[in-house]
Amino acid sequence: MTVHFIGAGPGAPDLITVRGLKLIQAAPVVLYAGSLVPEAVIAEAPADARVLDTAPMHLDEIIDEMKRADDAGLDVARVHSGDPSLYGAVAEQMRKLDALDIEYDVTPGVSAYAAASAALKRELTLPDVAQTVILTRTAVRSSSMPPGEDLETLGATGATLAIHLSVNNLAHVQRTLIPHYGEDCPVVVAYRVTWPDELFIKGTLADIREKVKAAGITRTALIMVGRVLSTETFDDSRLYAADHHHVLRPRAKA
Repeated sequence: MTVHFIGAGPGAPDLITVRGLKLIQAAPVVLYAGSLVPEAVIAEAPADARVLDTAPMHLDEIIDEMKRADDAGLDVARVHSGDPSLYGAVAEQMRKLDALDIEYDVTPGVSAYAAASAALKRELTLPDVAQTVILTRTAVRSSSMPPGEDLETLGATGATLAIHLSVNNLAHVQRTLIPHYGEDCPVVVAYRVTWPDELFIKGTLADIREKVKAAGITRTALIMVGRVLSTETFDDSRLYAADHHHVLRPRAKA
């Protein structure tokens, strides 16, 4: 018996991995994260599978279901949105399973920041503009941020920022980042990326909060900040330069 932690991707049913889909199709028990996982993905479970939405359940209730499946020798598909490695509350489930000596594995998924950059047709790392992407959040009602991971410290890097779980804290994001990025720095708030009601609100650090308020967005949104979101002025990568040679493209003999 194995508990399979599966990243379902950001929302579009066809963005789940082939591996993840096959695990769901074969699982006699499916536990999924409520409205964040598309119904079309859960519908792939066997007709006789035990399928539970874990949104109203607390941690021990979820683990009890896994333990019950383990006792019966039944695999579990534990389906999370996006990628389990980011803000998935997966680590505490794994810790409980370790204590119970229950086997588990993890199948990665497409994260919202990757899906958003694809939809925007933007590369988040451009030569001489930004070569670093920081995935972070701000402290609202959730856990506090560890020392040194506050937005002011991270903003001082000038990196491309993908700020999760913080659309209700947009005023703080503005105040903190304007001194580092400038009022004219591009911002995109990506709401329910790849879902049918997907929405991208584009602006700058100066005006993005008013635009988001006008749109009525209060949850399920990612804040992306950085010059890479709008600039067309950057040097070409050396990767495909005609005079750049490497083991797969050796220098032509004279």
